[in-house]
Amino acid sequence: MVVRAHPRLPSVPVGAGEAVSLLDFYAVIEGRAQLVLHPDAQARVTDASAFLARLAADGRRIYGVTTGYGPLACYHVAPEQAHNLQRNLIYHLTSGVGPCYSPEQTRAILAARIISLSQGHSAIRVSTLEFLLRCLEVDLLPLVPQMGTVGASGDLTPLAHLALAWLGEGEVLLKGQRMPAAEALAREGLAPLELTYKEGLALVNGTSAMTGVAARNAILARRALAWALQWTSAYAEALGGRAEAWSVHFSRLRPHPGQQWAQSRLASLLEGSRRVEPVQPLSAIAQDQLVNGVTPEQSLLQDPYTIRCAPQIYGAICDVLDFHDRLVETELNAVTDNPLFFPDEDLVLHGGNFYGQHVGFASDALHMALVKMAIHLERKLARITDPGLNHGLPAFLQPRQTGLQSGFMGAQVTASAILAELRSEAMPASIQSIPTNANNQDVVPMGTIAARKASRALEHLYRLLAIDAMVMAQALELRAAAASVAEAGFSPASVRALAWLRQTVPPLIEDRPLGPEIEALALRLASENPPA
Repeated sequence: MVVRAHPRLPSVPVGAGEAVSLLDFYAVIEGRAQLVLHPDAQARVTDASAFLARLAADGRRIYGVTTGYGPLACYHVAPEQAHNLQRNLIYHLTSGVGPCYSPEQTRAILAARIISLSQGHSAIRVSTLEFLLRCLEVDLLPLVPQMGTVGASGDLTPLAHLALAWLGEGEVLLKGQRMPAAEALAREGLAPLELTYKEGLALVNGTSAMTGVAARNAILARRALAWALQWTSAYAEALGGRAEAWSVHFSRLRPHPGQQWAQSRLASLLEGSRRVEPVQPLSAIAQDQLVNGVTPEQSLLQDPYTIRCAPQIYGAICDVLDFHDRLVETELNAVTDNPLFFPDEDLVLHGGNFYGQHVGFASDALHMALVKMAIHLERKLARITDPGLNHGLPAFLQPRQTGLQSGFMGAQVTASAILAELRSEAMPASIQSIPTNANNQDVVPMGTIAARKASRALEHLYRLLAIDAMVMAQALELRAAAASVAEAGFSPASVRALAWLRQTVPPLIEDRPLGPEIEALALRLASENPPA
């Protein structure tokens, strides 16, 4: 079988010795690009497979090839039993339960496994790798339950559900249509896999489920960060904030890379705005108003933290995202099964590259950053809907018949509920080690659970972002009154964002059910970047 690049899709070569970036990976899982096996990878994969065949023929002891699995590796298995040994591995591991991964997540898991196997140290055949590439190309996606892996010997259980479908068993989605795996393979002219030597183990023994999910999380988190900054800028304009705290002078003196980026980005979003107070020379104390050395109450010199500390909040979040993305991109391009084969050195090594601690720590760190972003969004909403704090805007931003109409009162409560749910699910997964596998896996990383939790947090966060966007847009229009937002002096960035949002959600003039609009806008926010 030869997998050729789709003529209309950009190619992303794998096994070429160059890392696949998270952006290219995301393009693949969205169907905007196609993984293609590099010719050099074909040679390396072929060499490793031939090397293993020679070792097996010589009767060498190789874990999972001529032995049982886990604590049963003390039992030797004859090479002629290779097919049964690999099939039985997949059978006993297909014990996953719970809801299935989404099609996008399953594509990510499959793509991540292909990238790892293409590097030529897993001893599978080129034909098997091409089979996987073909399944990804035609959107043949096994149904994979999410629960059942501790991420210790990689993602054995979810990857086994993938492999079961490739054997022609179980169920799949073919271009979105659910059907038996055997039927889907036949429709695409694919014969079920016949596994040899280590191929079953190579398919299931790696961190590709947690890594695929985490790599997708990385792009969605970056997009959420971009939207949060966009509507934070609009929030500052709606409340007549001070540009002073967003000056890049602050990040020069506290040079965290994330804060430098956030400070610069927020300042750029305010460019052209006449709705914020520019940096002013220090005013003098009104000496003629002093009474016993104290003047009457004056205006505050500083904004609340939701405005003033936004560069520091989002700067720290950005730095956590950088940490997450660096670890996940490295893992995406790593070889993570066991044992590993080095034919040029006549070497087979048994070790623990399947251990998913890096992804576990990265995902838990990302989860914390997402919760902090949600906290900031909810506090913004609480302030701008409160007539005692929002500098003259109507209660809950209801423009008329306040009392008869309640505006965003219900949506603000929903935002609080979403934040509570995010906080309640924020316990780190990567420290929840439970020994398993007859104490063979006596310390485990729970990386897949951490990645899944971060993925759920992103779903919640985008709903909160949707409420935030709807409320901030309403605030801009109320401040503009009869004028257009552009005429009223708001920044070009806010004008563009408002126009973008109004394509999906109309202004809230009279109370109406907002739940469906929140869900629809959340999906759109997750799929598009802020307008440039």
